[in-house]
Amino acid sequence: MNNRAATQSSHLFTSESVTEGHPDKLCDQIADAVLDAILAKEKELADQGYIAPDGLRTDPKAARVACEVLVTKGLVVLGGEVRTEVYVDIAQVAREVISDIGYNDPELGFDAKTCGILNAIQDQSPDISQAVDSSQEARQGGGEDQSSPTDPYDQIGAGDQGMVFGYATNETDVLMPMPIFLAHRLAEQLTAVRKDQTLPYLRPDGKTQVGVRYENGMPVRVEKILISSQSEQGIDIERQLKPDLVETVINPVMERYGLDYLDAEILVNPSGCFEKGGPAADTGLTGRKIIVDTYGGMGRHGGGSFSGKDATKVDRSAAYAMRWVAKNIVAAGLAQRCEIQAAYAIGMSKPFSLMVETFGTGEVSDALLEEAVLEVFDLRPAAIIDRLDLFRPIFRKTAAYGHFGRELDEFTWEKTDRTDELKAAVGRLG
Repeated sequence: MNNRAATQSSHLFTSESVTEGHPDKLCDQIADAVLDAILAKEKELADQGYIAPDGLRTDPKAARVACEVLVTKGLVVLGGEVRTEVYVDIAQVAREVISDIGYNDPELGFDAKTCGILNAIQDQSPDISQAVDSSQEARQGGGEDQSSPTDPYDQIGAGDQGMVFGYATNETDVLMPMPIFLAHRLAEQLTAVRKDQTLPYLRPDGKTQVGVRYENGMPVRVEKILISSQSEQGIDIERQLKPDLVETVINPVMERYGLDYLDAEILVNPSGCFEKGGPAADTGLTGRKIIVDTYGGMGRHGGGSFSGKDATKVDRSAAYAMRWVAKNIVAAGLAQRCEIQAAYAIGMSKPFSLMVETFGTGEVSDALLEEAVLEVFDLRPAAIIDRLDLFRPIFRKTAAYGHFGRELDEFTWEKTDRTDELKAAVGRLG
């Protein structure tokens, strides 16, 4: 094999994750906790039959949330736009998240009890509100190519224009790329050994990174592992921190998945001392870890972040739906790898465009898969919200360790429940 061919068939791909105590992830979790609190309160009052002062009955599906968060030393700033009929103690929600993550000691430079909270959230724009509450299809009364105006799934328009991607690959059991999957599991384990006091000297902030060798498109071994973890003062990296992390974090994760990693290069805190961390050392913002949130760079990203946004924002709900579609295609055996793109126009319910790409691994043409997807999946925002049950207060759990590849009951977009329908549609349309 010549050098060029060898280069093409073998490469190293690396993805990163961060712990829940990373400043950006702290912001994402606060934003999603605010969203969850509003959805939960709306549902609670709706179940009680509460009528708001303006005469409207509360309804969690009427809530509109776009919450942005900034954290820095001693301060949390919340902004964005919200429409709701309920009251939520935003400051208390933020403090509970900060404390739960582990920032509850003044010595860390950021303390849930004493940090300042500035709430600058404002009302949602009525222009955006009307575009979402009544789609263009519903306002125009249908047409030859459109659903009936009485179709409830036509009532909600996309909350903004935008494009979203979904991705799946058969290289792991959960159909996620191996580098990001392992990086997340290491970050989870790093937090677990801190919280259960296995390594009581660890602090909340941390990062992981995993490099995987691919040959002919498939992962064959883990070649590089990097962990950077905040710790208390005086911890020797080579004599204590590195051996402890290898024993309690790296070995358990790699052995759990039966991976070849014994010859991997392992780096721990390569910059040296990492004692000052979290918001005291680095300002955090919502939406700055969008590649960590999705596929670790394996597969494209539409650019919109997820956390703090209710499900009428297609940045979030449609990205979840595209993962659902791509995962079902791969789980059905119709492709080894699959990427889906959908684009939306603000105020319109139907996707502006749809693309399926299987990178030459499909059992049928990508064009045929596009037809089958449109037959099996209703990709209008209201249909996505309904089918995936996205008005539940489940979102803080998504805001650390990945929105995809975690087969939890709440993560309905991870279900492979349309495989038979997809195969039947392909057979019928082909």
